[in-house]
Parts: sequence; C-alpha cells; structure tokens
Amino acid sequence: MQGLSAFGNGIYAVDSGYTGTDVAAIHLIEEGGRAALVDTGNNDALVHVEQALAETGLSPEAVDYVLLTHIHLDHAGGAGAFIRAFPNARLVVHPRGARHMAEPSKLFAGVSAVYGPERAKELYGELIPVPADRIIEATDGLELSLAGRTIRVFDTPGHARHHVCYLDTKSRSFFTGDTFGLSYRQFDVDGRPSIFPTTTPVQFEPDAMHDSIRRMEAEQPVAMYLTHYAQVTDVPRLAADLHRLIDAHVAIAERHAGAGEARKQLIEDDIWALVAEEAKRGGWKTSEAETRRILALDVELNAQGLDVWLGSR
Repeated sequence: MQGLSAFGNGIYAVDSGYTGTDVAAIHLIEEGGRAALVDTGNNDALVHVEQALAETGLSPEAVDYVLLTHIHLDHAGGAGAFIRAFPNARLVVHPRGARHMAEPSKLFAGVSAVYGPERAKELYGELIPVPADRIIEATDGLELSLAGRTIRVFDTPGHARHHVCYLDTKSRSFFTGDTFGLSYRQFDVDGRPSIFPTTTPVQFEPDAMHDSIRRMEAEQPVAMYLTHYAQVTDVPRLAADLHRLIDAHVAIAERHAGAGEARKQLIEDDIWALVAEEAKRGGWKTSEAETRRILALDVELNAQGLDVWLGSR
C-alpha cells in the first residue's frame, strides 16, 4: 500500500497522496482497538486510510474520531467522505470551522478564488457535508478519550484563526497541522530535519503564530507530527528555527510594503532567496531545481499570505 509509517505508541503516518508522495500525512492513533485520524487530505485519500486500517487490524467501525487541525482543504477536504465511511466517527473541528464542514459551499468558493474553479475541483473533488450531529467543536482545553487515552485540544492561531493542535498525553506529542511549519523528508540530512513556516493565503498572524508555538513548547513535547510531513523530534531546535524564520518572513514583507502591484512577486523572490540560505545552512542534498519543485506551491502561498497580511494591517 501507499506510505504507511509506524512511530511507536500506536502512532502511524499514512501518505495521503495529495499532489505527490511525502507531501501530506494523515496520522492514525490506535489505542485498545480504537482509532483516531488526524486530518484527512482530500477524498482520494480515503482508500489509503482504509488500507492502513486493514493493515493495522482495525475496521472502519473502530474509528471514533476524525480530528481536523483546520479546514484548509489539503487537511479537511475529505472530511465528509471519511465521516460517511466510518460510521462511529465524530468530526472534531474548531468552532469557527464547524459550520463550513456542515455546509461546505462557501469553503469551496474560497478555495476556488485561490486556485481557480477547475484546479480546485481537480485537487479536492466534491465536498461532502458532515451531519451537524456528528460534529464536536474543538474548544481550547477539550479532552477527548480514545479507549482511555487522553487527547487534549490546544487553540493555536497564527496560520489560521480556526486552527487547533492536539496533544496526545500518552506519547507527549503534538499533532500540529500547519502551526509547527513544514518539514519535508527530502531535505533531511543524516536524519536531521529542517523546518519552514507556512504563512497561509489569508489569515497569517505572526504574533499569534509565535505564541502558539511557545505554548506547545511549554509542554516539552517529545515529538511533533506535522501534516507536511510526519514525525520530527529535536523540538527545541526546530522551534527556534521557526521563530527565526517567521521573523524573516515578516521582514521580507515589510521591506516591500510600498511596492504596489509588484509587491507579491518581490516577496516571492525574497522567500526563494531565504530558501537558498536555509538549504546552505542545512546542507540540503537536493538540487536547486528539485528544491524549487518541492517548495513551489508553499513559497507561492507564503508570498500570497504575506501580501494579504500587509494589506490587512
């Protein structure tokens, strides 16, 4: 099957297949024959999760929760399909996102505005509504029990105002969505990962992102499980890099604040220069062309997010 990785403590990463391999992970948490899934990818990811459940000896009926970190569609596009496929599962989502899961037409319209209708349809297909009575609002501090294993909700804005992270108290690990950035395995050097922030197309708030990262750091987690992509450890070093790089993104944006119509492109060019600096710092083995292929969409969206942030101040 496609990309199933085991990390111990009943935690697995399933490659969703979103836009390629090792791009977007769906995490599976298993405890006492029950399961929770963190994020969904798009509808096409369902078959990979069903295969992962079978490989780990779990039935569709064993899934108790589908935990969304936020409702951007590379994380939540398959939510309706998952809830339909897993009859005992309830969807856990930030209160700001709950209504969009029950009625996703405005959500798809927003994504279409970013990607264009045809590309949005190609990426995400039909968004299936989730019945309201199967939605749990992920309020800050909410504790969920998975066969007695406690999973605690942390409200973590910065990437989006509807973003939460989940602390698994058994493994002392967070499932971080996009709040703890991007860390693609192709850039690992001798097992040492690199990290890069993701500023989002519309709701980047740098001060809130710093605060959210600090709040997770205070729990002294053993590991972070990123949607993009899977497990990273050495959390203090990576957190420090994230703080530094968030500030670097803000500095890039502010440098071009008065650039008019050329602003977004100038920001994007400077983010690529920052990527080159990080590649040198980390000793990445990928060629410049391969690095640009892997990060092309992320850099474009970061530039858009910074451009929108400047316009909203």
